[in-house]
Amino acid sequence: MKDIETSCVPPGTITSVRLIEMVFPEQTNHYGTLFGGEALALMDKTAFILGSRYCRRNVVTASSERIDFRYPVQQGQLAEFIGTVIKTGRTSITIQVDMYAENLLSGARHLCTKGSFVLVALDDDGKPVEIPSLDTLS
Repeated sequence: MKDIETSCVPPGTITSVRLIEMVFPEQTNHYGTLFGGEALALMDKTAFILGSRYCRRNVVTASSERIDFRYPVQQGQLAEFIGTVIKTGRTSITIQVDMYAENLLSGARHLCTKGSFVLVALDDDGKPVEIPSLDTLS
């Protein structure tokens, strides 16, 4: 049996993630566009994954800030979520999430929704815990 190569990505290293989802009929409203609540859930999921990877801690969403719905995502389109760490506090992390709709066949893309999420890192007892500062990365 071959050895499996492993490595460890330390806290404070990963500052962006991308998720891609196909928009299916059960995710859409009577107009054939993605429900706003579905979009928010997927954006929050993107923020959660990035926050967890950045902090290497359990994280919870503390707030969502200014979500701008600019363009609808149609059934059958791809929805791409790009999360980026934009700020860190002592125990919190702010993540900007941009959602793009893409026509799978033509490749046409639109920025649909933009918002930011604040997550708090927790220790094993559920208490806020310090995280690496974004300012120390270079």
